[in-house]
Amino acid sequence: MKLYSHYCPVAHSLGLVGERWTLLVVRELLRGPRRYTDLADHLPGIGTNVLATRLKELETAGIVVKKKLPPPFASTVYELTPAGHELRPVLHELARFGARLMGPPPPDALVEGWLVGALDVALSPLCRGSRIAFRVGDEEASLVDCTATPGIVDDYDVLVETDAAGFYHLVVDRQLEGVRIEGDVAALEPLLEGFAPRPSPLPA
Repeated sequence: MKLYSHYCPVAHSLGLVGERWTLLVVRELLRGPRRYTDLADHLPGIGTNVLATRLKELETAGIVVKKKLPPPFASTVYELTPAGHELRPVLHELARFGARLMGPPPPDALVEGWLVGALDVALSPLCRGSRIAFRVGDEEASLVDCTATPGIVDDYDVLVETDAAGFYHLVVDRQLEGVRIEGDVAALEPLLEGFAPRPSPLPA
């Protein structure tokens, strides 16, 4: 854990969660308790020693807690504390900020289940209660009551069908090329509006 030598809430926050991989561990735990092996599987490229260190640091900071599940599971899992869950809006904003800058996904960059994660981290706070279904390539997921779920929900308000590049350009650039929309197009508008960069305040 890196501590800074001046009194500043930004510096203190970065001291707690600013190390490499830390917020990605938090991202995974936002989806619920996870075993160590689950985290390692969903964070390709992280060293086992680094993962162990980050989890220990997060425990020390009161952001993550380790629990032993009762039989018949008898597994140890990690989960976020209430303080850890307060990082959810931070991850939402970082996801939208990063997506606007990194461009559409290259071939083979996405892993199975990526769509649910993308909806959860980037779009779920913006849905305003609509039932929005997405079919993106081989992936299917929905936003229901602002919660991301796998599969196409019944009685959706709107269904979006496209590929990964089309999905990116729809939410980031508001482009409809290669996108098929069935249902209430207006239900998508809060997602697209909320993903756009906020205008800078005018100088006084």
